[in-house]
Amino acid sequence: MLEVTEPPNFRRASLISEIYSETHTFENVPGRKKPQFSAITSVSDAEEPENGVGICGMLLTGISWILVIVTLPFSLCVCFKVVQEYERAVIFRLGRLLSGGSRGPGIFFVLPCIESYQKVDLRTITLSVPPQEVLTKDSVTVSVDAVVYYRVSNATVSVANVENAHHSTRLLAQTTLRNILGTKNLHEILSDRESISGSMQAALDDATEPWGIKVERVEIKDVRLPVQLQRAMAAEAEAAREARAKVIAAEGEQKASRALRDASNVIADTPAALQLRYLQTLNTISAEKNSTIVFPLPIDILNHIMKPKEE
Repeated sequence: MLEVTEPPNFRRASLISEIYSETHTFENVPGRKKPQFSAITSVSDAEEPENGVGICGMLLTGISWILVIVTLPFSLCVCFKVVQEYERAVIFRLGRLLSGGSRGPGIFFVLPCIESYQKVDLRTITLSVPPQEVLTKDSVTVSVDAVVYYRVSNATVSVANVENAHHSTRLLAQTTLRNILGTKNLHEILSDRESISGSMQAALDDATEPWGIKVERVEIKDVRLPVQLQRAMAAEAEAAREARAKVIAAEGEQKASRALRDASNVIADTPAALQLRYLQTLNTISAEKNSTIVFPLPIDILNHIMKPKEE
């Protein structure tokens, strides 16, 4: 029997028609969503089989290998590259991510003409967020700046999913800072910086995860208030301090007057205590002021003066 083989074009057309029919089947069945393409989320998603380059790609790869072999040992200077311990190299062959993930640290091999690579630094990067003018929840304009510490956690994803991961992270940090501070009032911004830093770190970490970025820490650096508001707050604080000082002074005078009243009652009840106090006063005057001449009066005369006149 003769086998009838379908031409390649016919197979491709039939495959496209099957995919088209499956897509319409998903759309017509209730409760089932249409399949969507998503961004690269891991190294395995970014890798594609090498046979996907086609005949032209395989031909160029063979020619590149031949050039490497013919020009030995001079081609070794071009083919072997070195990345540091804190770096990784993402290799592209004919525009496709090469299987195996990122290379490094150490030496890796690159085919000339058809392969290119991009180095990615994995060390922690300090990002200084410039001062942002923010309108708080209680309608106060403040200027706030922050510091973000982040690093690249997945070199392949950071190269394949975003054009410039560091620039995108910088812009996202600025907008996130403004959005979070816009939901806080001035008192919360001044007194609860740790909570604001934690909220900003969580928001940035969730947003930058598809870019292969890990946000390690966020710190609010400085909060600047308008000059008029600073003067008003300083006047309010000074008035509060003066009020507390007056209250403390009044409480002290009240306690002193109570103690003096109790002492006068004790002295009035016991004449001997009055005489003892009189002698202590004379002793103090003679010790401190030697030039002062005191003529003491008899205690009986003082008692007669202190007693009320009987009618």
